[in-house]
Amino acid sequence: MGWPDDPETTAGLVPTPRSTEHENDMDGETELLLAAHGGDVQAAHLLGRHFAQHGDRSAARHWWERAAAAGNLDSAYNLGIWHEKHGTPAEAARWYELAANAGDVEAAVNLATLLLEQHGDIPAARRWFETAAEAGSRAAARRLALLCEDGGEVKAAVEWHRRAATDGDLASAHDLGFLAYASGEEDEALRWWESAAGNGHADAAYHLGLFLQANLDPEGAEAFFRLAARNEHPGAASQLGGIALSLGDLRTARAWFERAACTGRVGDQRTAGFVCVEMSDAQGAGHWFSRAAASGDPEAAFNFGLLLIAEHSDLQGGQHWFRQAAQAGHHRAAVELAALLSAAGFSREAERWLSDPPSPPWSRTTEPELVARAELAAAAVARRGGATLRIADLTEILGTWDLVTRPLRDRTDVTTWLAEQSGLPSGAVEHLAAVRAALLRPGGAPWPTPAEIEHVLVTARALRSALPP
Repeated sequence: MGWPDDPETTAGLVPTPRSTEHENDMDGETELLLAAHGGDVQAAHLLGRHFAQHGDRSAARHWWERAAAAGNLDSAYNLGIWHEKHGTPAEAARWYELAANAGDVEAAVNLATLLLEQHGDIPAARRWFETAAEAGSRAAARRLALLCEDGGEVKAAVEWHRRAATDGDLASAHDLGFLAYASGEEDEALRWWESAAGNGHADAAYHLGLFLQANLDPEGAEAFFRLAARNEHPGAASQLGGIALSLGDLRTARAWFERAACTGRVGDQRTAGFVCVEMSDAQGAGHWFSRAAASGDPEAAFNFGLLLIAEHSDLQGGQHWFRQAAQAGHHRAAVELAALLSAAGFSREAERWLSDPPSPPWSRTTEPELVARAELAAAAVARRGGATLRIADLTEILGTWDLVTRPLRDRTDVTTWLAEQSGLPSGAVEHLAAVRAALLRPGGAPWPTPAEIEHVLVTARALRSALPP
C-alpha cells in the first residue's frame, strides 16, 4: 500500500498527514537537514513530511518523533496517522492523545474514532468526542449523537445532532427529522427535512416527499421526489414512475421505473415489466421480469412464466417459473402449475398443488397516504441498524383496517364492533388497532417489532376472511 498522501489508498482508512502554513518556507532537503540538526522544530516536522512524500517512512517517522517530542502538534498528529496506517493502534493512540491533550481538535476526533472502532472503548471514545465537539468539531458532534442514539439517550442525541446540523451537517439534519417524526413532532420533522433537502440531501428530500404524501399534499410530494431524483435517489424515481403511471403516461413511467430498476430494486424491475406489457413490448417485459424473478420475486416469476408460454410457447420454461413462484407462496402460480402438470400427465403433483395452494396475497390498492406512512415507519425503525419491517406488511395492516371499517358510520367503538362481527378476540383486534395507530400517529407508542407485525398480520387476514367486502 502507498503512503497516506495518496488519496486512492487513504479513502475510508485513516486521515491524511498534516502539512503546515510554513511548509513552503523550507523546501530543500539540505536546508531542512541543517536547520533540523540545529534544533529547528518546524524544520524537523517539514523534514518528516519531505521524507514521507518521497516514500522513506522510517526517516519520516524519525523526524516527526523528534519534532513531536519538542512540542510540534502537527508531527504528533502525523505520527498518530503513521501508526494507525501501519497497524500499531496503541502507538497511534499515544501520539493522538499527546496532540489532543495539547488542544488539537482533529487529533481528539481521530483518537476517539480509534478507541471506538479498534478497541470498542465507548466511554473513552465518548470523552474525546465530547472534548472535540465542545471545541467546535462538527464531526465529533455527529458521532456523539449516534453514540447517544445507540445508547437510547434520545434527548442527548437530539442535542448533539442539533449542534452538528446547525453547523451544516446534512446527515444530522436528516436524522433530526426522523427523531422528530418518531416523537410525533411533525412540524419539527418538516423543518429539518426541508433544511437538509434544500441543501442537496437526497434522502431528506425523499422522506419529505413521503411526509407530504402522507399529509395529502401530492403536489408538494412530487416536487420533493423530483428534487431527490435529480440527486439519483432510486426511491424517488420509483415514486415518479407511479405518478406518471397514474396519469396514463406509460413512456414516462417506464423511463422512471427503469431508472429505479437499474439500481437493483426488485419491485421496480417487476413494475417496469408490467409497464412494458402495457406497451406491448414483450422483449422489455421479459428482460425485467426475468431479472426480478432471478432475485426471488414470486410475482415476477409467475408473470415471466406466463410470458414464456404466451410469446414463445415455452411450456417447460413456464412450468419452471410457475414452480419457483408457487414454492414462494404465489397462489395463481400454484393453480397454473397444477394445470400444466395435469396436462403433462403428472396428475399426482398437480393434485398436491390444487389441494393445498398458497393463500392469495394482499393485492388491493391502498391509498397513497397509507403507503407513505408505512414506508416512513419502516425507514424510522431501520435507522441505526434497527429491525427490518416489510413495507408491504405495514401497508397490508393499514389497508385492511381501512377496508373492514368502511361500512361503519359511527367510529366511536370500532374495535368492539370488529370483534363482534368477526368473532375474533377483542384483545387481538385492539392490538391491531394499537399497531395501526403507532404507524399513523407516531410518538404515542413505540414502533412495532417484527414479531408484533407477524402477530397482527394474522389478525388482519382473519378479519378480511370474516368480513369480506
